[in-house]
This record gives sequence, C-alpha cells and structure tokens, in this order.
Amino acid sequence: MTEDPEPAENISGGTAGGGQTASFDPDESATRAELVVDRLGERYWQKAYGGRDGFECLVRTILSQNTSDKASQPAHDALIDRYGGDGDLAVSLADAERSELAETISSAGLYNQKSKVIQQVAARVVEEYGSSEAFDGFVREELPAEVRDVLLDMHGVGPKTADCVLLFAGGRGGVFPVDTHVHRIYRRMGIAPPVADHEEVREVLEGEVPAEKCGFGHTATIQFGREFCTARKPACLEDPDACPMADVCDQVGVYPDTGEVVDPSDTE
Repeated sequence: MTEDPEPAENISGGTAGGGQTASFDPDESATRAELVVDRLGERYWQKAYGGRDGFECLVRTILSQNTSDKASQPAHDALIDRYGGDGDLAVSLADAERSELAETISSAGLYNQKSKVIQQVAARVVEEYGSSEAFDGFVREELPAEVRDVLLDMHGVGPKTADCVLLFAGGRGGVFPVDTHVHRIYRRMGIAPPVADHEEVREVLEGEVPAEKCGFGHTATIQFGREFCTARKPACLEDPDACPMADVCDQVGVYPDTGEVVDPSDTE
C-alpha cells in the first residue's frame, strides 16, 4: 500500500467551506455500504468539503474528465495563471482565443474538446448569471436538485461532474459522485447490481450511506480503488487477506482460482 498523499484537509475547502464532519464506527453501520465507508473512515483521512469557487470547480472537473489528477492539475494551474488574474474567470474564458486555451490545457488531454466545452460553459454562466461569483452563489444557495439539473443541462457536463461541483463547491451532504473507481468497486462488492450504470450506483449509495458520510465515501473509495481494488489486479486476486474489505465483498467478476478479472456486468 502506498502512503496516502492527500492533505489532512481537502483542497476543495476544508472545514471552513461548509462541509460536514462525521464519525466512523463500523459497529454502528446500518447497511453494508455504510460499513464499507466506516472502515474507510478508519483507514483514510476524514475531510470536510465545500468552499471552492463554483465555476472554477466546474472547470477543474471538466479538465479531469478521462484523465488523471497528475495530468489535469498542471492544466488547471496553467489555466488559472493565464486567465485568472484580477478579472472574472468566466468572462476571461468566454472571451479567450480557443487555440490559446487549448494549448494552455494541453496536459489534460482531449484539449480541443475540453477547451470548447469550457468556453461554452463560461459563455452560459456569463449570459445567465453575469459572473463567476453570482454562479457560485447559485451553487451554494439553491436547492441541490435544481443546481444539478442546471449543471446537467450544460453541454459536456455529466452526472459525476455535476455531483463534484455540488460536493466540492457547495459542500452539500448526501452527494456521492460516481467515477470509474466507485462504479467498479460497489458492483464488485455486490452492494450495487452488476449491471448498474453510474446513476444507478449513485442512487444505491446515496440511499444507503448517511448524508454526512457520502462526500468522504467518494474520495476514500477512489483511494481504496487505487491501492487495493484496482481494475485488473485487485489485492484479493492472489491473497484474500490483503484486502481490508474481503469479508464484506462478494468478489463479483473476480476469480482467484483462475486469475481472471472481468467487469461485474459480464457475470450476468
């Protein structure tokens, strides 16, 4: 297992940003999903969420689509260095030269596509809210369902991106974003159906994990997926005792006897 590289407080705001703290006690877990999150709470950092600027968080999450944090972080930093300045970020990006923006975020991959999405989103924010600050107020103050619907109506913004904005900018409890790690792990464990899509996994988790633990569950599950429950070589494949969740996992799609690992949906 690698050393946890994450800071004690999340880069998305920490305790001052409206996030909720939670206690993690596996003996008190009401569901298997909560039990998993409680065990992760004993193993990993316990962060609070919220506090990021809503528009910047949206841009950051778009940059992270289909790439790693290692690749998207430099792109985000370069974008902020070039377009952040003293003015409004949404206005600056809406007015930017597309080719220059694409070059700026090239380290994130798919930079032509992402630069187009970012500019379209920026233009819509400016047109409908007037500024990044006003959009941030909308994200923080309006009903989560309304914010989510607005975000999903933006071209290039999917459920995971929308949920990350609600969590990391809005500090909303009860939001469990589903990325590839979360989607794989909870189907592999048998907590969500093998054929469940990302939205169906989200509905299961948000229904079975207490609201104040959902944000933590998202980030900690990603860390668990990187360290133990990887896509091709989960820790249990060679040694069941190597995985801290072995006793609560159905190992759907994992066959230690043959060394085969398939997507849970292929077991149906």
